[in-house]
Amino acid sequence: MNPTLNTIDVVVSDMDATIAFYAHLGLEFKLDPNTPEHAGCDLPGGLHIMLDTEAFRTPFLPGWSAPTGGPRTLLCFEFDGPAGVDAKYTELIEAGYRGIAEPFDAFWGMRYATVADPDGNGVDLYATLPAH
Repeated sequence: MNPTLNTIDVVVSDMDATIAFYAHLGLEFKLDPNTPEHAGCDLPGGLHIMLDTEAFRTPFLPGWSAPTGGPRTLLCFEFDGPAGVDAKYTELIEAGYRGIAEPFDAFWGMRYATVADPDGNGVDLYATLPAH
């Protein structure tokens, strides 16, 4: 049997700040009423994203420490068109989030930008460029 990827778990340092960031992208995380250090969001297509605070997750990951340097994993969000990428990037920057890569037209035919969530995780914003 092949495994099915259906959940992504992101370890966060500040639950409220992270939920606020992802709300800008239209994700609605719900805190677990029994464990406020855990939140979840169901996405179309069956994917589930979880947020766990460092304090909640580290007992289950002996020796874990927060990564340093650039993001190793990026969550990628597709938009209907290039203008959506530009608008969302501007919205996030104006809200005080850090840009990693300003919007650009990539050689592979997409408008692309990257911002950092409150813990420095990369969040890509992209859309297919119109055919010329």
